[in-house]
Amino acid sequence: MIGHLHRSWRGLVLACVLGIGSASAHEAAMGVVEFREVRPGAYLGRWQKEPVIGGARVRFSVPDHCILRMPQLYCGEKGLVGTLGIDNLGVNMSAVLIRVTPMSGETKSYTLTTASPRATLVAAGAPTLATWLELARTYINYGIDHILLGIDHLLFVLGLLWLVRGGWSLVRTITAFTVGHSLSLAAAAFGVIGIPERPLNACIALSIVFLAVDIVRDRRGQPGLTARYPWAVAGGFGLVHGIGFATALAGLGLERSLLPAALLFFNVGVEIGQFAFVLLVLTLMAAQRRLQVQLPGQWGELLPAYAIGSISACWFIGRVVKLWVCA
Repeated sequence: MIGHLHRSWRGLVLACVLGIGSASAHEAAMGVVEFREVRPGAYLGRWQKEPVIGGARVRFSVPDHCILRMPQLYCGEKGLVGTLGIDNLGVNMSAVLIRVTPMSGETKSYTLTTASPRATLVAAGAPTLATWLELARTYINYGIDHILLGIDHLLFVLGLLWLVRGGWSLVRTITAFTVGHSLSLAAAAFGVIGIPERPLNACIALSIVFLAVDIVRDRRGQPGLTARYPWAVAGGFGLVHGIGFATALAGLGLERSLLPAALLFFNVGVEIGQFAFVLLVLTLMAAQRRLQVQLPGQWGELLPAYAIGSISACWFIGRVVKLWVCA
């Protein structure tokens, strides 16, 4: 018994070291820069939120006919059209929003991500289809990138997969979670609801703690709320996680005219990433059953739940401390 307790404390300390280091899983690092045309073909670049990547400045790649010496960008008669990219994305920054404001006409926005570090800038009057395809490519990739880097969200999905038994029950539960976070993502992105990011992240961590406790209770023959009403709990907590997703779009400062399409494509990317993760976990579970690999004893049966609970509890503590210190 003392040995088990000793191992538990060691595991909790390790989880806290890992967890507090990841306490900001939904706080995506991103930058915002604007290129404003001050005379025909000449632009002035200004960072509204400038990131520093691994101690180095952002390295832009511009179209061949353009010359960039920040803050000045000169593109001549052609203007700022062609491929614009960032060469060192993905170290300490996951996305950059680029706004291009011409002397006449509307501001256009392009989002570069680690999955899609290049954007094709089109001139005014270019085919609408090209703009839509560019928007879809950018934000689907950004959604996939965001979900796969959102460790707390994936840990919650893992807990649902570990707890819920039966094919249709699992489908209903994952569907309810998807519907929940899709609805709140849309509502938060359009400003219908709003919760400060740091308290929200603490609530997301707490939702995983709640799920881990229910897994332990279920393994001990005392089914909790999640085991009895998995779709309801998943849908409710999905609302909380969806608001967390919305912070990724809110931080980009997209103009409202682009928001519906960006939201749609971002959500598609999130669902693609989530489906890929669910498929991977179910494949591993099927392989484990086929190979008849079992963790030893009751302690082994409860170990995954304790791991999920310990990591998420340390996330919660770290985020509450951060909230208190930064208040």
